[in-house]
Formats: sequence, C-alpha cells, structure tokens
Amino acid sequence: MSAIIREPAIDERQMIAEAESALADIGTVREAVGEVIFGQESVVERTLVAILSGGHALLVGVPGLAKTKLVETLGVVLGLDGRRIQFTPDLMPSDIIGSEVMEQDATGRRSFRFIPGPIFAQLLMADEINRASPRTQSALLQSMQEYHVTVAGQRHDLPAPFHVLATQNPLEQEGTYPLPEAQLDRFLMQIDVLYPEMEAERRILLETTGIGEAKARNVLSAERLKQIQLLVRRMPVPESVVEAILALVRSARPGQGGKEAERHISWGPGPRAGQSLMLCARARALYDGRLAPSVDDVRALAEPVLQHRMALTFAARAEGVSVRDVIAQLVKAAG
Repeated sequence: MSAIIREPAIDERQMIAEAESALADIGTVREAVGEVIFGQESVVERTLVAILSGGHALLVGVPGLAKTKLVETLGVVLGLDGRRIQFTPDLMPSDIIGSEVMEQDATGRRSFRFIPGPIFAQLLMADEINRASPRTQSALLQSMQEYHVTVAGQRHDLPAPFHVLATQNPLEQEGTYPLPEAQLDRFLMQIDVLYPEMEAERRILLETTGIGEAKARNVLSAERLKQIQLLVRRMPVPESVVEAILALVRSARPGQGGKEAERHISWGPGPRAGQSLMLCARARALYDGRLAPSVDDVRALAEPVLQHRMALTFAARAEGVSVRDVIAQLVKAAG
C-alpha cells in the first residue's frame, strides 16, 4: 500500500467534512453548466479542473464550438466578475491593462489617475489570443504569472481569484502571432475543443433555435470558490501518484527518456508541468467525488497538461508524428 504525503496537523474528519461540502457544491456547478452547455463533458471537466486548481486554460478549437459560451457560463455560475477581450493585431497593452490620465481639480492642481483596463476581472476571456502582438501578449503574461500589473512604476494587484481562459483557432494562421513558449507554460492546460456528439448536437439544434433559450444561473460565490481551491491544495497525495508524475514528466525530456523520446522530442516540459499535474490530479479527484488522486488521474491529464509544453524534432514532424502520439506512447510506457 502506497504511502501518503500529508500536511501536518490536518484534522481528517474536518477535511472529509469540507470535501463532502465541496463535492455538493461542485455537483451543483456541473448541473448548472450542463443546463447551458450541451455535451462537451470532457471540455467542461477539464476547464473546471483548471479553475479549481487556481490556474489558467487555453481552449483550442474551430469556430462555433461554444468556447465563448462556456467561459461566459462559467463566469455566471461561479459568481465571478467576467470580462471579455477580443484580441486583434492592433490591440495595445494599455487597452487591456489600463492607463493613466491627467486630471485637474477645482484649484488647478493636476495629478495622474490610473483607470483600470478590462484585465481587472476575476475571469478574463482572452478571445483569439494569438492575434495579439508579442508586445500585448507580454503584458498579459505578467498578469497571468504575478497576478498584478505595473503602470508608471506603480503596482496594481488584480482581483482574486484571477483566471484567464483564452481561446485560439487552430486553423486560421494568417495574421496570427504564435504564443511564446514562456506564455504557453503559464497555462495550466491546453484543452482541445472537438465537435460535439450527434445527440448533443441534436439537442443544440432543438433547444437553441426557439424562443426560449437556457440562461446560466449563479450557484456559487467567488469566496466559496477560493475555499474550494484551498481545499484542493490541502488534499493528500499518494506516493505512487508523485512517482508517476515524476516519471512521466522526466520521460518527456530529451536525454532523460527512452529512445523514442530522444528521437521525437526536441525539448520537453519543465518542473511547472509536474506542479500542474499535481494540482490538476487533486482537482480532478475532487471533481469525481474522491478524496485523493490516483495514477489514473495522471494518465487522464497527461495530454492537456503536457502537449503545449513540448516540441517535436524535425524527424518526428516529417514522419507525421504528433505531440499527442508521443504523449500517448509515454503514458503507455509508464504503465
């Protein structure tokens, strides 16, 4: 039986009571989201796991798959102050961060006042993020990593919790700026949004083209979400899960994996990938009604957590090998 890594002085009974309360709240959230978003269970699960883990997520899919609708729905359901930014090539950092304006009072005294931009939100939807210039992307990067912005030398903290759910179209590459590796690494997961199943699409046709359309309803508060996020970080992790995460992440690096990894991977994930897997495995366990993560959680989350943190060699691309193929091989090799 595997050992358990625990924080000292945790009252197990209190922990179980808090977990059961969180499970009930998460179940209510899932039900509320399901009233608006039909199908896409995997996408909803992974997006909620990213939020419960306290991180950001990159939603990648062709237009019309309800990516924007999902983010708007989550903002309402979770009780978060949501904002949306449509990224375009001419968008400037001040357009999202905010800027200082000069004001003059009745006495004629002049002073600068900071006007916050739309990034001062609890749930920020960065729509088509790869259409922004590198300069604007770098401004967003500081916010995602440090949870504050700096304007004219002054620090301005972002509201808590702060989450970025960015969308990206994988098809239209003309006029886009690929996200730098440093920014991709700040996303907890890359979530691929695929076409819905037939039954889900039939329900979409029937329920979204009539007079009455389902509206999202609020079932949680931002403060309650923060409590659940703290609970996720306190969840015990079996030693077997820690070892599985270490083995998987390290096997995806050239020079540390097997021959297949050496031949196919140009550069692999850093320690932040392991941190992301640890948090997401805990959150997925809680999402599924379990009090501790398992190795199955690590396997299920390997693709969304690792795929944007790896690059393939020229030989692998020439052979038609994809990042998902390589990750599947690594997961299979890890047992």
